[in-house]
Amino acid sequence: MLKENLLQIYAENFKDSWNLPALTDYVGGNTLTYGDMANRIARTHLLFKNCGVKQGDKIALLGKNAISWVVTYMSTLTYGAVVVPILQDFNPQDAQHIINHSDSVMLFVTENIWENLEFEKMPRIRVALSLDEPKVLAEHPSNSGRALKAISRLNESFRKLYPEGFTASDISYPLLPPDSTAEINYTSGTTGFSKGVMLSLNNLCGNVVFGINSKLHFQGSRCLSFLPLAHAYGCAFDMLVPLAVGTHVTLFGKLPSPKLLLKALDEVKPNLIICVPLILEKIYRNKILPVIQKPSIKRMMALPILKNRVYAKIRKSLIDAFGGNFEEVIVGGAALNHEVEEFLHRIKFPFTVGYGMTECGPLISYTPWRNFIVGSSGRTLPGIMFSKILSDNEATIPGEICVKGENVMKGYYKNPEATNAVIDQDGWLHTGDMGTISDHGTIFIKGRYKTMILSSNGQNIYPEEIEAKLNNMPFVAESLVVERGHKLVALVYPDYEAMDRSKVTISMLPTVMEQVTKDLNKLVAPYERIDHIQLRANEFEKTPKRSIKRYLYNG
Repeated sequence: MLKENLLQIYAENFKDSWNLPALTDYVGGNTLTYGDMANRIARTHLLFKNCGVKQGDKIALLGKNAISWVVTYMSTLTYGAVVVPILQDFNPQDAQHIINHSDSVMLFVTENIWENLEFEKMPRIRVALSLDEPKVLAEHPSNSGRALKAISRLNESFRKLYPEGFTASDISYPLLPPDSTAEINYTSGTTGFSKGVMLSLNNLCGNVVFGINSKLHFQGSRCLSFLPLAHAYGCAFDMLVPLAVGTHVTLFGKLPSPKLLLKALDEVKPNLIICVPLILEKIYRNKILPVIQKPSIKRMMALPILKNRVYAKIRKSLIDAFGGNFEEVIVGGAALNHEVEEFLHRIKFPFTVGYGMTECGPLISYTPWRNFIVGSSGRTLPGIMFSKILSDNEATIPGEICVKGENVMKGYYKNPEATNAVIDQDGWLHTGDMGTISDHGTIFIKGRYKTMILSSNGQNIYPEEIEAKLNNMPFVAESLVVERGHKLVALVYPDYEAMDRSKVTISMLPTVMEQVTKDLNKLVAPYERIDHIQLRANEFEKTPKRSIKRYLYNG
């Protein structure tokens, strides 16, 4: 068990960083100092108390990244209630199911999302409050207008409680058992309806302490938060760790298209960048590939001296595009395309790939970029997490990756069967990922256990590895490799933008894809060769974190 206490970490840092900027909304530019944020947290605590919220009560939170979202999350956490963050991309029916399943008694929601929810279908919610401004959106009759009164009298009540004004010395958060449930995070998994991951204060603290000790963020550093904070990855390293050390967090609050995102990165100039593979892959495909495929550049790259100059120029342009002031880019949330990863490593771009899952809040492994091994997912967190492979040789024979330690969840909320299916009697969490582990704890992931295909001659086929190569082929935007009638078939959504640039028409696609099939089959093992490509007119259906819902296409 960790010696640090999560809520006391925040209490101490809010005092130490009182006058420093804490949160800024990128759109609008509104900024709170740590003192301002602590003040708003104290006001929210008073609102909870006057609304009858008790420690352990569940509070649902549904909206985009914004100051009000962060304040509500941190207020719930430091009050001792349980926060239920819901991805704003969930459809209204799924959001309502999560609200009901989690037994939430209070809902904070942005008003544009609220318009599509049905209050009468959320019977446990006593009151729904706006994240856009302090007001009651709906209140259950049994609550007798308690929330409405609490909000209308909040300023008066707060002045009575702190007649001399709220100061740093007034910050005080409860000492709760470290195994207390702090959050229920509903996964956006690709294998069916999401489950409620119960994360304890200690689970979150394990991630935060590792972040503090690794100096990923530090007092006065800058962070641009553009991943959804309702997802464990963004939550931990774009909010929980930064706010534990005194970082200035700018909340992007928009869909992170590369163009808008690069503009924000240039303005904020963050010291650390947390991103998903899709962003780097789009920049590589749209910005870098067109340059290095020019005949003149190819000729230069054929000569070692000139090649290094080209690499240096590309590296500098990439670093400048990302703000020019960061220590490293940490990639997580999904596998990074092998070709992109190898190129970025070749030009010495400062990036690293980590591994985690919501069930670990999320971090399992990470290595600083200078020590990062291409093709790996970093080293199992020393002193916090332990890992093993279920195979006869952990280093050479792939098997299921199992982990154990501070970050492993308490279980799935109201779902003991699902909990027992992934956490064994010895406390090992079975991740469902296949891979190997080196002697020093570095993890190499092959693919998902559930997506592995057993060939007719007994070979294990990992579709993700074939897809990584296929996605680098001309005119392929995204793909899935599935088994149909004992043959491998690739489902492909074409890259229409690339087709337009190259003047490739739809009628030409079948011939183009025949060549893609031949080229791909030269790159893979004989047992991994695909039989044919099946084209799709529309993108694959995805989860809110942009993973393809594979289970929809396996039939």
